[in-house]
Amino acid sequence: MKKYVLSIAMLMAVAIGAKAQFNLGIKGGVNFSKINTDNLNESTKTGYQAGLFARFGGGLYLQPEIYLGSRGGKFETSNNNFSGDVNFTTLNVPLLIGGRVIGTNKVNLRVMAGPIYSYNISKSQSFADNFNGAYADFGNYKKSTLGYQAGAGVDLGAITADLRYEGSLTKINDNYGQRPSLWAVSVGFKIF
Repeated sequence: MKKYVLSIAMLMAVAIGAKAQFNLGIKGGVNFSKINTDNLNESTKTGYQAGLFARFGGGLYLQPEIYLGSRGGKFETSNNNFSGDVNFTTLNVPLLIGGRVIGTNKVNLRVMAGPIYSYNISKSQSFADNFNGAYADFGNYKKSTLGYQAGAGVDLGAITADLRYEGSLTKINDNYGQRPSLWAVSVGFKIF
């Protein structure tokens, strides 16, 4: 499945890139993530993201990205007897399709959406001593997830800024219905 998605994305990139402009840039930002869990209270964690993006097209564009990020979540029971904290370092590969809402090539407001593949490079977790006894397999997380991103951005010359929401199409832990989600704010610079 991943091979098909990647092949279609590359074919679209070549087709759009052959007739339109191309940009390559760096980006970085902050995100606010949590892992939604059945029967537990969750709270948000602050993380980072930094990487590269390419943009093929002008008014309508394809934007593949690759970036390193951190995300996670905090959990506790409603009576505060059990608590936990999980952090992931992830490699993220979104493939966004977007369009200009208003503006020109130099200054514009745009919207975008598309799938994202996230791979957990490392994990750190800490649970209260009595947490593991109550939830024996709570920390058994999958190495990768498939999700979606949607948001808006603005371009001011070579500077670009985005606000996006990321949701999950797959659970990171099936036993507890855990799904990661986050809000991200990023700023980038078009190298060319």
